[in-house]
This record gives sequence, C-alpha cells and structure tokens, in this order.
Amino acid sequence: MSTLGPIYCVTISAPELQQMIDSYRLFLGYELVDHGRLSTAQASLWGISNLTGRRYALMLPEGDGQTFLRFVEGEICPNYVPFRHMGWNSAELMVQDTDKAVAALAGSPFKIIGAPANLSISDKIRAAQVLGPANEALYLTSFSEKLPQFDTPEAKHFIDRVFIVILGGPSVQQVNAFYREHFGVAEAPVMPVVISVLSNAHGMPPDTRYDLAALPLQGQSYIEIDRMPATTFPRDARKGELPPAISMVTFGVEQLPAGLEWTAPPRALPESPYNGRRAALCWGAAGELIELIETST
Repeated sequence: MSTLGPIYCVTISAPELQQMIDSYRLFLGYELVDHGRLSTAQASLWGISNLTGRRYALMLPEGDGQTFLRFVEGEICPNYVPFRHMGWNSAELMVQDTDKAVAALAGSPFKIIGAPANLSISDKIRAAQVLGPANEALYLTSFSEKLPQFDTPEAKHFIDRVFIVILGGPSVQQVNAFYREHFGVAEAPVMPVVISVLSNAHGMPPDTRYDLAALPLQGQSYIEIDRMPATTFPRDARKGELPPAISMVTFGVEQLPAGLEWTAPPRALPESPYNGRRAALCWGAAGELIELIETST
C-alpha cells in the first residue's frame, strides 16, 4: 500500500509574485493564507542557498483546505517551453464546471491552450488546459458523476484543490517503478490516450496517443505519468534557481524512506506547510523535484 500522499503543495517559480497572487485571487478564487521571505533553513533544505530571502506566497482555494499553491520569486528561464520538458508538466485542479471555469477566465492572464472537452478515456470527465502568468500549466477538470475506478475529491469550491499532478517521463513503467520501489505505490495500468496539449507542443498529429498511467496515492491524490515524445528536453534549472514553472510537488509520507539521495539532510521547519514536521527533497526518475513531509511526526 502506498505511503505517499496526499499532495500538500505545488510550488511554482514566478518572476512577479504579486501578479500571481492577484491572478489566482481574482480569476481562480484562491486566497492568500501566508507570505514572507524564505528562511536560510528553507533554502538549505532545498539545497539552493541563493533562495534565502526570496519572497513567497501560499494560497488555498477560497482560503480552505490543506493543498497549497506556493509561489516563489524566481528569474525567468527563457529556454522553458510548456510540455516540452521532462518533469512536472501540470497541476490538475478539481472544478465544479469546466466550461464555466474557462468562461470566467476571459480577459485574464490565463491563456487557454486546450478548450473544454471530454477525455478520451471517459465522457464523464471534462477538462480544459490553461497557462498561467509564470508559464505554469493547469488542468481544470470536472466529473459529471463519481466514477468507481477513481477515488476523487468533491469540488467544494467553484475552483478547488490540486488532486492530480502530471509528470512527463521517458517511460511510464520506469517512473512507476521508482514510486513503487521507494513509496510502495501500486503498478498502475497503462492506457493509450489522446493528450492534445502534448501533441500541439511537439507538432504531432492531433489523434496521437500517449502512454498514460494514474498512480493512486493517499488522500484522494494522484500522479499522472505521461510518456513524453522523443523530442522532449530535460528539465533544467538556472544555477541558484528552482526549475521553471511547476518547480516541485510536496507530498505527505508516513516516514522519510531510506535509499533516496536528499539535496540536504532532512530537517523540521516551523512554517506552513511543514508545521514543525521533518521534510526532505529529492530528485525523481523523470528529473522531477519531490518534497516530502513526514505525516507520522
């Protein structure tokens, strides 16, 4: 049984912090719940001392819940192109109505890159894709009914929390094996699906199908693994900076597992989302940054 989950936080590197706060508040209904400057201890945990003193902000859907969006000041990475790199590609938000959520973004800094459409795997799931002010990709997803094969949360708010993080890797099986070995995540079935934003980004035919697997985690959370095309680049970060757009994802874990190489020794931090619990950071099989917070402490 998986020891990983729930998703506690999705961290986005953003050149203009106030723009992020305003955009998510005005158009997605997220509320600012904490802000400040990164401490030396926080920057050290991430192994990037250059980040000490950078401004950050934490937001929640209508100020509610435990799954944060965290924006951290960072420099623009001119070589980053959404869906062209390995690693964290997108965060998927549960919404009450995908079409209405997209309509509400008219005139906003959010650029629609995938119009609302039913998924190829189920006409009960409808999603749209947008790019935010920091080139971060978001899926806005609604369910017309509860599906027994997916343990998904209800959307209490018009635009609710992240319940899936989307990870691009060279092989679904390779990435799944990493999470199975270190966190006991079950082997998920691989499905060939149409992913329009991937095809558009790589100039592939629109009906191209990609291997996809949804790894079930604790806390009604998932990691979706997408097998990336051969034209995909590594997820590089500028020296002294977090990776661009979606930089890392933070998960709860019962205990920090042995056998992983941490960017720095694990430590307890007082601020949210740690709240005095031990945390550590490592790299995953697709070049993704994974932050872990112990739930047993």
